[in-house]
Amino acid sequence: MKIHLKHFRIGHGRQVDLRERPTRVDPLYTSRRDYRKILGQHVSTLSALQQLHYASSKHAILLIFQAMDAAGKDGAIRHVMSGVNPQGCQVFSFKHPSAVELEHDFLWRTTRDLPERGRIGIFNRSYYEEVLIVRVHRTILQSEDIPDPKRDDTGIWESRYRSIRELERHLHANGTRIVKIFLHMSEEEQAKRFIARIDAADKNWKLSLADIEERKSWSAYRNAYEDCIGATSTDDSPWFVVPADDKDNARLIVSQILVDALDRLGMSYPEVTAARKQQLQSIRAGLVS
Repeated sequence: MKIHLKHFRIGHGRQVDLRERPTRVDPLYTSRRDYRKILGQHVSTLSALQQLHYASSKHAILLIFQAMDAAGKDGAIRHVMSGVNPQGCQVFSFKHPSAVELEHDFLWRTTRDLPERGRIGIFNRSYYEEVLIVRVHRTILQSEDIPDPKRDDTGIWESRYRSIRELERHLHANGTRIVKIFLHMSEEEQAKRFIARIDAADKNWKLSLADIEERKSWSAYRNAYEDCIGATSTDDSPWFVVPADDKDNARLIVSQILVDALDRLGMSYPEVTAARKQQLQSIRAGLVS
């Protein structure tokens, strides 16, 4: 089953109003069994494409996940990447910056973990936190000790959007294909998932008072995401706003996004030269003698 992604992709220069974008769409599956079948097909295709990607080693894929708490980033990564060879995939999660990281520019700590050619790198949160949580909680910005702290808010964020666009343009020009996914969940659905974490003993550890405190800033985060996505979605490095109230649906959409990103690379296995073929036949002869 082919999932059409044009409704989820944000066009270059387009203004974003998340209140106008659905957090739930009609299911792309007819039953739980059908969901598992479609996801299995996507995972199988991803596995084959990832093997080809690793062998061709001409590009890197950077998959960025951003979302509100409990939107399903971890689950999407776990389910969608379940069939991918761990040697060709790396996952990095970015929390509050350390003291050492705060001594560098805001892109430094994530740049160190960019994927190599032939690999898929996944950022569970990313440098985009620097125009999201830092924008909502200005005390973090103060701790970064930037050289021009008196700039107004608009100047700070526009400068960072520009830095991000330039970084992503540089990466694209050098073979890294960037796919950015915002899991778009409703405030009501987040409340349900938080309650589920309270009611299930094996999920209590997932909920903290900090999560509840952050929930109070829902509108501020929504505004930050709208500005950020609109300012940094480009033709080469687009954002996809994926309805996330239905986790299974979201996983099918995410897996299709990644399949399409790999498929567009037009990959092929390295060509075997005549000299190499002769060498392989010589090796074969020695093995069967």
